[in-house]
Amino acid sequence: MKYCSECGNKVSYYTPEGDNRPRHNCHFCQTTHYSNPNIVAGCLPVYQKNKILLCKRAIEPRRGYWTLPAGYMENNESVETAALRETCEEANAEVNIISLYTLTSIVHASQVQMLFLAELPTLEFSSGIESLDVQLFSFDEIPWDQLAFQTIKNALTFYIEDYKAGKFPLHNVVLEAPLKQLIKLQD
Repeated sequence: MKYCSECGNKVSYYTPEGDNRPRHNCHFCQTTHYSNPNIVAGCLPVYQKNKILLCKRAIEPRRGYWTLPAGYMENNESVETAALRETCEEANAEVNIISLYTLTSIVHASQVQMLFLAELPTLEFSSGIESLDVQLFSFDEIPWDQLAFQTIKNALTFYIEDYKAGKFPLHNVVLEAPLKQLIKLQD
């Protein structure tokens, strides 16, 4: 950030008095500009509990890799609405949300990802504008080496384990760095 969005003057980057971390500050209008994490919302759509809907990304990052339908939450929508919108945009699918399933703090990317376990009630789905392909995968068909993100690998692994156990608890995860550290807070 170079200029204040309130008054247009140049900003400086320092820790303001009474704060504990550096921020962009405007000396002219005294505005402190905060940069906060983005929320990523999406679904883990399952058909008849043993098939999972995945989307092949048509956009960067990780174009051509498989993911769950998810994306950035917009202003003026709930997390659930964002997850449903992203599923519709990326997979042209309507799902029924069952529950929040994974809550992941992606520290190195300043993101929080919230994936909802969702039922895909029909086989009506197709590639959306951000997807090259959309397919249902049984557990043994999942393209593990072609998954786009660690968070997706985590969610799929949790689901398969939970399916076998017959329980689907909320998984709270902290990713400190890409592919380096996975901290499972609770099940």
